[in-house]
Amino acid sequence: MSKNFKIAFITDSRADYGIMRRYLWLLNSDHSIELSIVVTGALLDQRYGKQVSLIEDDGFKIDAQIKLPLDCCSNQKIISSMAVALDGFGSLFAKKHYDLVIILGDRYEMLSAATAAAMHNFPILHIHGGEATLGNYDEFIRHAITKMSLFHFTATEQYRQRVIQLGEAPDRVFYLGALGAENCKHIEAKNVSAEVLALPLKKYFVVLFHPETLTNTSVLEQTNCILNAISAFPDYKLAFIGSNADTHSDIIRKEVKEFVSSNSNAVYFENLHTDSYHELLKRSICLIGNSSSGIIEAPSLDIFTINIGDRQSGRVRGNSVIDVRCNSDEIKASINKVLKSYKTIRPQNPYYKENTAELYYKTTLKLLENLSTYTKCPKKFYDM
Repeated sequence: MSKNFKIAFITDSRADYGIMRRYLWLLNSDHSIELSIVVTGALLDQRYGKQVSLIEDDGFKIDAQIKLPLDCCSNQKIISSMAVALDGFGSLFAKKHYDLVIILGDRYEMLSAATAAAMHNFPILHIHGGEATLGNYDEFIRHAITKMSLFHFTATEQYRQRVIQLGEAPDRVFYLGALGAENCKHIEAKNVSAEVLALPLKKYFVVLFHPETLTNTSVLEQTNCILNAISAFPDYKLAFIGSNADTHSDIIRKEVKEFVSSNSNAVYFENLHTDSYHELLKRSICLIGNSSSGIIEAPSLDIFTINIGDRQSGRVRGNSVIDVRCNSDEIKASINKVLKSYKTIRPQNPYYKENTAELYYKTTLKLLENLSTYTKCPKKFYDM
């Protein structure tokens, strides 16, 4: 390709940036592409580690920073953040033209970014569409972004079919696997922190829990339930990761920090480099909580996941994911089950596809080469 295509990737957290790193590197290495990173959300907030430097250290160009008032104490506060994000992205897209805007997933900040891009008639490539997370408002946000997007890269064939079911033309929906399922097999040792390596190999659990925002379940009760369950295993260390910026995550953060301060076998990481996080998981016995990484990434690292509650209900999962209710006895029973069998069962990952990053890159090039064909007429609803 001779034309310089301008691509913007929107990122708001260590998690989504980490998922995209290898794919972004391939795009950035192509002389026909001018890649810009637009940063927002938790990556710019000191309370969540302010990890925007990770992107700069990787050599990417940050085109813009859209700071948000991240207050997670209520849904109304989240809505206010979305309004600021919508205005910020709208102003950015009014000034700068992009041939393609890449958006991953389902966070509320991404809904604002997608709305602004769609209103400016920028083609959107949506990654990780078609998935189901029935316990969280990510569920309807994800499908809303799908309808604003022109192209779709899905993590499984089942998700591809669901995106088509939503009215997206099959020739614009590509099952290419999950980047995260492949990325965690490529850990760069230089990015792994000494604090992670100091933890005793296969003698600790990683705990990562986010709020359920659609189930009307008490976040405080759930958090205390989990802390009560893991307290029954004092011979093992506990490595906590900071919760994301969803409604009432402040409650989880407060309870966890108080627990860590009063338990000598517990450590807390507000945030980690993606490679550090993957190494942390790889060296652990299992991941306890309700993070999507426990379903998509952990199986590639050959560890179990004890998936608690309904936040991830609806996602495809492999044989290493144990689903339990947020009940202390059930969680303890699952931990004991893992301790008995984690050395003998080989996890299978339905999200893994060989050379996923390369597939993403090559498919993106083909879409750019034919962009005028896709954009010459308004997108039509595809009827099954």
